[in-house]
Amino acid sequence: MNENMKLFGIWDMSSLEVRDEGMKRYINVAPIVVPTSRGRFGHHPIHKDKISIVERLITRLMVPGHRGKKHKYTSGRCTASHQAITLAVQDAFEIIEKKTKQNPVQILVNAIENASLLEEIASYRLGGMVARQAVIVSPRRRLDLALRYITQGIYHSGFGKKGHLAQAIAAELIAASNDDPQSHAIREKNRIDKEAEGAR
Repeated sequence: MNENMKLFGIWDMSSLEVRDEGMKRYINVAPIVVPTSRGRFGHHPIHKDKISIVERLITRLMVPGHRGKKHKYTSGRCTASHQAITLAVQDAFEIIEKKTKQNPVQILVNAIENASLLEEIASYRLGGMVARQAVIVSPRRRLDLALRYITQGIYHSGFGKKGHLAQAIAAELIAASNDDPQSHAIREKNRIDKEAEGAR
């Protein structure tokens, strides 16, 4: 693969660093120009690791998903096209670069690492009651949940507001990369961590 390729022809991805050893295998930061695989890896869930992390963010923004097991908050399907979301992500990366003076893809990777869970709660029936137990989260699920929380934070901060989608994306990614409690993803991670600590 040509390491001189740059994302959108602007950002170099050859020197990105994934600090979390457990997630190195699953966060694909291989150099790419246009982050789209045209569904080549969509038939098998285990092939998600081959998809660029930027494309996974774009795809997840199409359907941020529901919050809570009872689907109290749900996004349905966002009506924008894949191209519109891709352009919004490109604009967001430009905003991030101006504000942080860093590679925006590295900011995305840092945000995912900070928002990923180590433990979550599993419920099971014990006699006539429902017991809760803290369980270790697999690296692949850690990545999936981090992307879900980040995109839900973007969706809920941008929905019904006058600001542009790119601004909402940039704000959430910068906050999550700084481990800022103002980030929805970080708040959600901290909440689940506290619940898991009480269920050990």
